[in-house]
Amino acid sequence: MELPSRPDGGSGRLARRLGTGDAVIIGLGSMIGAGVFAAFGPAARAAGAGLLAGLAVAAVIAYCNAVASAQLAAVYPTSGGTYVYGRERLGPRWGFAAGWGFVVGKTASCAAMALTFASYAVPGPWWARRTVAVAAVAGLTALNYRGVTKTALATRVLVATSLTVLAAVVAGIAAGGGASTANLTGSGIGGAYGILQSAGLLFFAFAGYARIATLGEEVRDPRRVIPRAIPIALFIAVAVYLAVGAAALLAAGPDRLATAAAPLATAVETAGAGGLAPVVRIGAALAALGALLSLIAGAGRTTLAMARNRDLPGRLAAVHPRHRVPHRAEIAVAAAVGVLAATVDLRGVIGFSSFGVLVYYAIANASAFTQPARDRRWPRALNLLGAAGCLVLVATLPWQSVLAGAGVFAVGLIGREAVLSRRGRPGAAGRP
Repeated sequence: MELPSRPDGGSGRLARRLGTGDAVIIGLGSMIGAGVFAAFGPAARAAGAGLLAGLAVAAVIAYCNAVASAQLAAVYPTSGGTYVYGRERLGPRWGFAAGWGFVVGKTASCAAMALTFASYAVPGPWWARRTVAVAAVAGLTALNYRGVTKTALATRVLVATSLTVLAAVVAGIAAGGGASTANLTGSGIGGAYGILQSAGLLFFAFAGYARIATLGEEVRDPRRVIPRAIPIALFIAVAVYLAVGAAALLAAGPDRLATAAAPLATAVETAGAGGLAPVVRIGAALAALGALLSLIAGAGRTTLAMARNRDLPGRLAAVHPRHRVPHRAEIAVAAAVGVLAATVDLRGVIGFSSFGVLVYYAIANASAFTQPARDRRWPRALNLLGAAGCLVLVATLPWQSVLAGAGVFAVGLIGREAVLSRRGRPGAAGRP
């Protein structure tokens, strides 16, 4: 795919430096931590003891979305993910809707990860946690600024540490003797609706594999690497979530998880393994840092792609001449995340993030459905299931999240049409 010309007159291409292992690690860095340390509480509040059923539903829909993203990324190996796929397969308006959903949803996810890190790392007053959250955003943005290979290396260390800590948590709960099936009784919305709502909230945790697709312009041999890396990262994350979720439910029960500020710390304490609580705090902080590092990189790449097509200000399309990263886009994303981290509530941003990301993947599935047979790797039935599943989960999210998400989408879409009208052209690519 030919990249649009850049305002600086250069090609604006990013360097292809990532292999399969790097891509898998970056995807895991976005997933491991988000669900385990942030989403289990709201999901338990919705589904009660049906939390694991909600996790299974989210995993099935995430798989459909993952194969759609992998199939598309192999054909369009450039930064931007579904923003690019939607433009190419469905038209500029659909592409913009996907890109806008991704940027606003993942900006909220970044804020959630910054706040998760601060809440585990700083057990002090709220202002101290907010300050640390903003500092974490600034520090990781500076690391991303130095180049994507440094991002991949740092993420590899953080993911390995987080997985080790989670394994210790599961083993500690099992050895503590407090885990019991009697703890699986509890309240919640319950029923099919509660399970679907928990699936929508838990989907927030699975969306990290999109970072692999948005980094497509920086992956070596993307037609081979991306279709391999996305399912591998997803399957590893699903296995981790099932093991940790089952252990936490058996140890603490859904009611305790629903009200706990730190669900896994509560689980190990209830199971009689309270000595692991400091380990959980360290692991949560590191996992949140790993997720935040990858999320900032992914949101920056989609912002870059949208700026290239003038769906966002063209100055954001700059690529650093030395480090070959979209430095202005990442700084803009970091500024927005910093504002959110200083003002928002952790639990509130999860539903909002899920809304934007589910819309993004519904468009990804619709785009993959239109691909010709020569570009297909998986059957169209998975695209239909994925799109339908995304729309169902959007409809079952908490109404506050649906209302806020719909409002932000309306602002973006109406604003784009107003800008295009002033420019006197029907669309960024010459078609509506």
